[in-house]
Amino acid sequence: MPHGPGDESHLKKGLKQRHLAMIAIGGVIGAGLFVGSGAIIGEVGPGAFLTYAITGVLIVMVMRMLGEMAVANPSTGSFSDYARQALGGWAGFSVGWLYWYFWVIVVGFEAVAGAGILQRWLPGVPLWLMALVLMLLMTATNLFSVASYGEFEYWFAGVKVATIVVFIALGLLFVFGLWPGRDMDFSNLTAHGGFFPNGASALFSGIVIVIFSMVGAEIATIAAAESAEPEKAIVKATNSVIFRVTIFFVGSIFLLATILPWNSTELGDSPYVAAMEVMGIPAAADIMNFVVLTAVLSCLNSGLYTASRMLFVLAARHEAPMRMLSVTERGVPMWAIISSSVVGFLCVIAAYVSPDQVFLFLLNSSGAIILFVYLLISLSQLRMRRMVPPERLKVKMWLYPVLTLLTAAAILAVLVSMAVREDTRSQILLSLLAWGVVLVAFFINRRRIGDAHLTEPGLAAEKRADAWMHEHGPAAELEVDAAVGEGPLDPSLIRRVREEGYPNEGM
Repeated sequence: MPHGPGDESHLKKGLKQRHLAMIAIGGVIGAGLFVGSGAIIGEVGPGAFLTYAITGVLIVMVMRMLGEMAVANPSTGSFSDYARQALGGWAGFSVGWLYWYFWVIVVGFEAVAGAGILQRWLPGVPLWLMALVLMLLMTATNLFSVASYGEFEYWFAGVKVATIVVFIALGLLFVFGLWPGRDMDFSNLTAHGGFFPNGASALFSGIVIVIFSMVGAEIATIAAAESAEPEKAIVKATNSVIFRVTIFFVGSIFLLATILPWNSTELGDSPYVAAMEVMGIPAAADIMNFVVLTAVLSCLNSGLYTASRMLFVLAARHEAPMRMLSVTERGVPMWAIISSSVVGFLCVIAAYVSPDQVFLFLLNSSGAIILFVYLLISLSQLRMRRMVPPERLKVKMWLYPVLTLLTAAAILAVLVSMAVREDTRSQILLSLLAWGVVLVAFFINRRRIGDAHLTEPGLAAEKRADAWMHEHGPAAELEVDAAVGEGPLDPSLIRRVREEGYPNEGM
């Protein structure tokens, strides 16, 4: 039976620590690493692993800030709720809808990519039909229970992690001369035009592309809210992100650039296949196609999960249709999952009917959105540090506020770089257009439901809300939201809040 609006506790806490650990470890490994890394090496040269390292530092900073906020206040809405609390309703609305939009586009894209891989083994089956089958499979997985999502993601991530670990182990044996018939050889790092054959500036230009291959690390902070020990899971995810980026990205890209010349034509389609073939590993292409398909399904699975949870939270704030709050007896938001899946499949149809116009427009209009979200996370943490009592700061951003400000500046620099580059300019412009549409929708929605913040009593109530939330801790979030008009105006919540002394007892 569906449960009532505004009660996030009805999302079943069905994720185990092993699920969250593997989601945290493997969530950052997407198909972009296995397929797109060859293009980065071709653009930057052998030093491409440094591009991944620099980008990894940026992701680590964002995750540390997010970890600080999430441990202090675990929430299904995660960074959408933190943006709302720190910057205002417009920021929470923007982050929620932009992040949802980003993932439903990704879901459609990954379904098409997965269908393309399957066509290599099933050439007679139409692309759109296989994409539909993949969509239905992952939708059913998410609808069954959050535990089934976690179990699928556990094994998907396990395959990705195992593949990278085995590749790194074999690659180290190969380059250090411990491979049959091989001597130690690092000549490819300098023998073909130097370490930076296209100039040192290429090192930074590649960040624009690399950052999108690392998206997904933040999903662990959303999933943690549906576990029995969210704080423990978030701390582990935050602390392990440095290890994940260093080993999976920097380590494997370094080996690729060492095994193959940076200007090799074989790097383009599938660099890991090319490297494995040089090493003489049989059936390399089939092995990696299976791994890439696993990565695609993992992204599709997580995309549906993340989009549905963000839609659920938006509905709980009266910022999405209230039907999205319907939760099944198994504790999953049914309509939020179905709606996200339907929009994802509409993207698949767009890819089939109009790949060079409608689908390309959708991809470009979501191209910079994750950077907008990361920027708002940085600004949220900058302000929330001063709002959270010290005893709740079990994870802290390093060198606050210096590193927070530097991270925000770096994200802005990447956005400027996208605007300057001809091949990414349309992405930044269309993504800004998407954000503009979301902001217009926010003000229309505010007018529709009313805005308690625009009245003097509302502003006074909001001040009392901050003090009351600090006193009562993260469990008070829904009551505060309800009382100040930020979330669903549930009379039972307001009554319970007032019985505890808020808002009639004020500052």
